[in-house]
Amino acid sequence: MKNLVAMTNKSLAFFTICLLAFLVLCVSWQVISRYVFSAPSTETDELARYLFMWVAMIGAAYTTGQHRHLAIDLLIMKLTGVKKSIVGLIIQAVIISFSAIVLLYGGSLLVASTLENGQITPVLGWKMGYIYLCLPISGTLMIFYAIADVISIVQHFSGQPPVVIENH
Repeated sequence: MKNLVAMTNKSLAFFTICLLAFLVLCVSWQVISRYVFSAPSTETDELARYLFMWVAMIGAAYTTGQHRHLAIDLLIMKLTGVKKSIVGLIIQAVIISFSAIVLLYGGSLLVASTLENGQITPVLGWKMGYIYLCLPISGTLMIFYAIADVISIVQHFSGQPPVVIENH
């Protein structure tokens, strides 16, 4: 499991960096074309919006895997032992529930309905369902990371040496 998490971390980091670099290029070209050539590029404007969605959602999944997501950990910092493990399991259950219901299920419904309706992007002419794929993909990745954390907590709780998931 440790190797799978590490491989997923590296893949997501590379993918997110590539998306972000492409987003920066699109926005830079948009600024140059608008102010230098006085002819704004409508394609890069639309593409930048969709790239931003993907960077945000895939980046959120990556951040969840790195344990660097927004968290209010005041309670968990004051707990120790079994209580800390129980609260950790509850937190992971909430992450799994949210990711499964909102991102995976809701996102999948959105993808399916927009593909079924044939909705396309105004300028690029792409199917919107493919743009919205970032939602169920992100949800699946967040569930994966939460399950890995649950396994680690349960192993620690049961006295087995926990699987240490390194964050790089």
